[in-house]
Amino acid sequence: MENSTYKVYEDEIQLLEEEIKLLAEKYDDMKQESTFYSNEEILTSIKLFQREFQGESKGQECPSDLKAQLESLEREISFLMKFTGIQFTSHSKKTLEKNENRTVQKHRLSGNCHSLPFQLEFQLLETQVMTNNKENVSAVITDLSVIMESGEHSDLSKFVSSTEEHGNLLLFFRSLSSYAEWYEHRRCTFLHFKAKYPDIVALPEGQLGDYIILRNPKLSGFELMIVWKIHIDEEGRTTPVLDLLTKVPEQVLEQKMAPIENAPTGFRSMLLLFGIETTIENLIKVTGLEK
Repeated sequence: MENSTYKVYEDEIQLLEEEIKLLAEKYDDMKQESTFYSNEEILTSIKLFQREFQGESKGQECPSDLKAQLESLEREISFLMKFTGIQFTSHSKKTLEKNENRTVQKHRLSGNCHSLPFQLEFQLLETQVMTNNKENVSAVITDLSVIMESGEHSDLSKFVSSTEEHGNLLLFFRSLSSYAEWYEHRRCTFLHFKAKYPDIVALPEGQLGDYIILRNPKLSGFELMIVWKIHIDEEGRTTPVLDLLTKVPEQVLEQKMAPIENAPTGFRSMLLLFGIETTIENLIKVTGLEK
């Protein structure tokens, strides 16, 4: 049994050596440019390795330290993906300059934060510095370029421009995570009410738009527009901003319907008291839109 176990390890080592050789050849062909696995691919590989190892060991227990490391790595990656919503789909780097004192590398990153795709390109300058008689590495990001489909979102465009100017990747990812979380929350909320009230709720710009329309099927021309903007300033602070616009036919205005006239003010007050979803639900009911 012991010899069989050693044979399994020897076979694994040989396979790894062959894989390293192939990767080294691929590395040379790409002229120092390397591509890394995405978070999902890493998790899949970890699970596949666990299954294969357990199958090959034929009932033998996986070494406790290796198994614990794999499980810990899997938990950490899953937690980071769920907590930030950020998933990297590709990463490549190329060494532009390297000597004893400094290294310059060009990085390319692409991925998604919830439903928002992004692409980054930047140079990383690493220099050797002496601090308190100790040699340390100082890293500086330069030539940062961010590509996002900001479209008509002027706030997001300004934030991206500010990020490129200051080269602050930590601020970018932290703020992008917050912005994308609100973006995804808005999308899911709109889809929820569209599914629940298909004859009342309309999404003129689709699920990614920043407003929805509420229509009374029995009253032509009656519309309430809920506008939901997501404001992000140049410092990365994200704030949802909601408002209500009304389009009321003359026959309704002649009835002096106070709830309709005061709807925008009441809508903003209800947001503070009940939150977004409950406020929209109540708005449908109090305006007589619910069947």
